Amino acid sequence: MPESIIAVRGVSKSVQDASGQLDILRDIDFSLNAGETAAIVGASGSGKSTLLAILAGLDTPSSGQVVLAGQSLFDLSEDQRAAVRAQHVGFVFQSFQLMPNLTALENVMLPLELADRPDARSTATAMLQRVGLGERLKHLPKVLSGGEQQRVALARAFVVQPDLLLADEPTGSLDHATGEAIMDLMFALNREQGTTLVLVTHDRQLAARCERSLVIQAGRLTETISDRV
Repeated sequence: MPESIIAVRGVSKSVQDASGQLDILRDIDFSLNAGETAAIVGASGSGKSTLLAILAGLDTPSSGQVVLAGQSLFDLSEDQRAAVRAQHVGFVFQSFQLMPNLTALENVMLPLELADRPDARSTATAMLQRVGLGERLKHLPKVLSGGEQQRVALARAFVVQPDLLLADEPTGSLDHATGEAIMDLMFALNREQGTTLVLVTHDRQLAARCERSLVIQAGRLTETISDRV
């Protein structure tokens, strides 16, 4: 059996509100192997983004464990979890999350420079060319379109060749045609690198492009397998 890139074991998340305890996630279990694609779907407020944050070790569960690349995240300190993220995880967000004072090239170089990569400039340049932005290297985010900004974000996420890519509503800020183009690019890069992709979306058509759909209802998870080829 192939080794899991990420395994979620009995994860629950509860918070206190004015009416008492609110159970956001209840006893979530699943695992993903290298190269698998999975969509987390569910109604607004169902806990999709909370689960994604827990997968990254950015939020902590009330109980349960996440094992990422062989390491139990919540047995680690915050600094240790950050180091695991830097080594194994890429992120793509709905709001792009680019550094506004850095050019497209500098944004993509940033994770490589943090990893002390001497080839940061050439590698980032090649990745921006791959996503169709070879003529936009010196542009700041404010002069790029939404689709171009998300291409920069994809380049930044994939440039470190992560084992796991976490994407939270990556087309939510884009029009339909631009969103389709971005998702085509994301899935193409994912195939090229063999990355494990976890995608949070409310779009069932988009979810159907993944091999697996992890459906959250009332905090619990059910799973469907795509019939796509």
